[in-house]
Order: sequence, then C-alpha cells, then structure tokens
Amino acid sequence: MKTIDQVNFSGKKALIRVDFNVPLDKDYNITDDNRITGALPTIQKILKEGGAVILMSHLGRPKDGPTEKYSLKHVVKHLSDLLGQQVEFADDCIGEQAVEKAKDLKAGEVLLLENLRFYKEEEKGDKDFAEKLSKLGDVYVNDAFGTAHRAHASTAVIAQFFPNAKYFGYLMAGELANAEKILNHAEKPFTAIMGGAKVSDKIELIEKLLEKVDNLIIGGGMAYTFAKAQGGTIGNSLLEADKQELALSLLEKAKAKGVNIILPTDTIIADDFSNDAKTGVAPTNAIPDGWQGLDIGPETVKAFSKVIEESKTLLWNGPMGVFEMESFDKGTKAVAEAVVRATKNGAFSLIGGGDSAAAVAKFGLSNDVSYVSTGGGALLEYMEGKELPGVKAINE
Repeated sequence: MKTIDQVNFSGKKALIRVDFNVPLDKDYNITDDNRITGALPTIQKILKEGGAVILMSHLGRPKDGPTEKYSLKHVVKHLSDLLGQQVEFADDCIGEQAVEKAKDLKAGEVLLLENLRFYKEEEKGDKDFAEKLSKLGDVYVNDAFGTAHRAHASTAVIAQFFPNAKYFGYLMAGELANAEKILNHAEKPFTAIMGGAKVSDKIELIEKLLEKVDNLIIGGGMAYTFAKAQGGTIGNSLLEADKQELALSLLEKAKAKGVNIILPTDTIIADDFSNDAKTGVAPTNAIPDGWQGLDIGPETVKAFSKVIEESKTLLWNGPMGVFEMESFDKGTKAVAEAVVRATKNGAFSLIGGGDSAAAVAKFGLSNDVSYVSTGGGALLEYMEGKELPGVKAINE
C-alpha cells in the first residue's frame, strides 16, 4: 500500500483530499468532528517533517454554486484549535486567491480551500478542473475514505497528475486495513449485525457476507420485510413489499451455507412515529393494525446480545431502531453495549460508518470498540467487493 510513510515531506506542499463533510447546527457549529480528528495524524506528520498542507474537501450537497451554509469557512476555527495553529482559508478552490495562497504557503503552514462542490465539475469528474487543483501542490494525498467510492475530480481523476507522487493518508490506510481484516482474516465465530431501513440497501453486502459469516443478525426496519415475507402481520411497520421474495431467498441461501440468521422475535411498537407516541411490546410477526415497530424488544435484545458476546469478529452496519428518538434507542444501545463487552473480551469489532457510527458516538462508546469507519457508503461498496475509484487511482 502506498502510504505517506514512504515520503519525507520536507520542503514539499501536500495537497490532501480530506473528508470534512461534517454536520453543522443552525449556527454553523460542528456537532460531530470525527471526520476532522480522523485526518489530524496525516496533517501532523506532514507539518512535523517541514511540509506545507493544502486541504480540499466538500461539505454537503450544494445545488447552485457557492452557498453560505455549505462554506468550509465554518470549519476553520475548529480545525485551527485542533492543530494549535492558525489555518489559512481560500474563498475558492481553483480561483486566484487559492493559487496565490498556495504559492505563498510556507513550511509548517496549513491552507483550507473552499468547498469543491461549489463547482459542478467536481462531481462530474472533470479533468480540466482536476488539473487546476493539481497545480496547487507537489504531492497528492487521499485521506477521504468517505468519498473513495465516488469517481470525482478530487478523489479519482486528480491522481493522474501525480504519477509518482500519490499516496494514501493514515485514515484511508487504516480504513482499508481494517476492512481487509474483516473481509479476509476474520477470526471465528464471525457475526455481522445488519440494521437500517431497507433490505434493498444491504442486499449485495448480505449476499457477500453469507460466504463469510457464522451468524447474521438482522434488525432495524428491514426486519419487518422478513417478518411479513414469512407470513407475519406487521401493522404499519416499514415494508418493502417487492422485496419479500428476496428476503425469503436470503433465508434459504443462509440455510444452505450453514449461516445462522437471527431475526427479531419481539418489537417495541408505537401508535405513531413520534417520541411521545403510546408504546408497547408485540411479537415481531404479530403487530396490531395501526401500530408500527420502531425498535427491537427485550427478548430480541437478549438473543442478539448472547450471539454478539460469543463472537470473535463483529461487523455492525445499521441501527436496530429509530435510535434518534429516546423512546426507541434502547435496542441500538443494548447492541452497542454487547459489542463493547465482546471487544473487551478480545473480539475485533468494526463499526461500519453512517448511522452505526453516529449511534456509538451518541452513547459515548466510540473508544470502546476496535474501529469506527468514517465511510458508510464507501465501506459498504468495498465490503461488497467493488473497486473504489479513490483507491484504484492511488494504486494504479
């Protein structure tokens, strides 16, 4: 793997693609800085060796060019505080100010460019745009795992302008090494915990995992499609009606491969999708009309926890319920705590980005698992066996 450990950055300007796509509140305060702190080791190594750092990222999904709420200037103060030095900011990523500030940057200094997605060319993977960006630095470093599955100008196209000077940063290298460990070197018993809303979002991953895991736990909204497919009644719970046959075929495949599939047996039900709704407990396959399942029930928590605690390798992707609402976060929290107990007993646990990462952060458990991925979609695609454009560009 081509990592920044193979370079001394003394006197060099490193152009680093980071993923600073962080959530901001209405006053532009960062509510979760995991993606920023994840990039710090890469930045610090380069500064320590006497290099200069030019950071480029996207933030959100701006539709029509520059937009105040998607400006990366909102990140400058927090990044400066974390690095213990003032970070310079350019109000564009390829404009005159960006070019001048990059040119004048001295060893040990940091420059953050404005949001790449203010240009449509970024997402289109435009070669001319990538070339303009490439002129700002001497070495290209990709440390943005969260966007590695996108063939964008700054993640995949730009690398060709650095044929002998392109590397993975520490965050990216760590993500790939941990994903690789799960995929190809998992100690048994290996348990995957799948949650989230839809079977269709996880189908390819589930099929891939059936080749590797001993246990597959299924929770979250997708579990109701399985319950309905098996002849249950699920009230107003989430259902992908056209995926019921698929759910049954996955159960058949699992059986044929000797994989133990564990589905919820009971459910926390509510008469409304609201934190203040009336709640109760019902069998997952017998939810009354007018009610919907919003979390796994107490019996399911026990069954899931037992399997998790007996595992040596754990991959968790997707919550067990609507964990954003306090009334329905108990199942997700219990699973997180079981993963932590297993980790303390020597298991390797990988939390697969997105909502699962948000959940372990909410419960203050991020430091008690083996690894929390910063890339939900990228990790899923990598696990599914797809080649990620951002990875391929460095390896070529």
